[in-house]
Amino acid sequence: MTSQHRSNCRAGFPTRAIHHGYDPMAHDGALTAPIYMTSTYALESAEAGRDILTGARTGYLYGRTRNPTQALLEERLASLEGAEAGLVFASGMGAISSVMWSLLKAGDEVVASNTLYGNSYTLLTEGMAQFGIKIHLADFSRLDRVGAALTPRTKLIYFETPANPNVLVIDLAGVAEIARGHGALTAVDSTFASPALQRPAEFGIDLVLHSATKFLGGHGDLLGGVLAGRAALVDQVRKKGLRYLTGATLSPMNAFLILRGLKTLAIRMERHCANAQKIAEWLERHPKVAAVSYPGLESFPQRDIVRRQMDGAGSLLSFELKGDLAAGMKLLNSVELITRAVSLGDAETLIQHPASMTHASYPAEERRRYGIGDSLIRLSVGLEDADDLIADLDQALERVE
Repeated sequence: MTSQHRSNCRAGFPTRAIHHGYDPMAHDGALTAPIYMTSTYALESAEAGRDILTGARTGYLYGRTRNPTQALLEERLASLEGAEAGLVFASGMGAISSVMWSLLKAGDEVVASNTLYGNSYTLLTEGMAQFGIKIHLADFSRLDRVGAALTPRTKLIYFETPANPNVLVIDLAGVAEIARGHGALTAVDSTFASPALQRPAEFGIDLVLHSATKFLGGHGDLLGGVLAGRAALVDQVRKKGLRYLTGATLSPMNAFLILRGLKTLAIRMERHCANAQKIAEWLERHPKVAAVSYPGLESFPQRDIVRRQMDGAGSLLSFELKGDLAAGMKLLNSVELITRAVSLGDAETLIQHPASMTHASYPAEERRRYGIGDSLIRLSVGLEDADDLIADLDQALERVE
């Protein structure tokens, strides 16, 4: 059985993450896929260039829209997501903005979750709004409020699950059903879960987005973004959003690094989840912690939804201290092993304060209304020994008054 045959059968997730779409024997036996470091491509004829440009045939013309290293990554990601097609970008925001600019026009409306990554919130409420696209924010933990926010002009429903920074989990199938009944498209940022834990296309979501900078790359050494979903929509975003609206092209080297990261994604997520579960349970018992939000806890409000749509609870958790902004700052300044940083999904455990960092773009009143309090801490649990991480949190909490 050739590698290509193995990759095309319905193999398990870890097998597809390593083999899908690549046959070493088609590349002189190279076990690892080559990196195509080229900006442009020689054409066998003028007619070939014309046909590739118009879409009459597949091929490579210019590196901004398609590259063989990117193409392998896109095919593999689509397989892992259970989607028809994939498309990669220079960053997660490049993916999100390319989707928005490709699918929306002046006069369209978007219903979006009120709990989003800070830059996504700014893109919608400021970036898109200034071009005549109206944004309606809604509480996606209440599907009736999502339905109530829809209007005849609603073109897109956009949300995150788990959401940044309070790890709110949204009912994927429920949102998809509402959208179908209204004729709207759905797009979800699934970065916090990765396809190893959650595959929104299986629940009827049209478009799935990721910051590949996070779990897909997994090592904090690259920037990248992903779109997976229905082929016709993905093709539209490639030809319009990526090609001439944003030009947010992923480099071949970063495509190679993400392919490498995918090979260990499943096993990394197992360790991320196990560590986060242990830390969340410990924090829930700590006298200086007022509340912990983690999808693996029995106290988590959307626990039933987690069981239906996720294969694990993830590495992200948030917790509220019994204190104010000063308490949160004191905790962050007291950790020694854990790293103060705003990203997530790395091998290292990262801690940050949303109100002053990733979600500072939210007006203070809106942050409080949406559950992003001044003492909220977000923890991206890494791959270290869980007991060492708990010891570091313990000594840091001892210093919080």
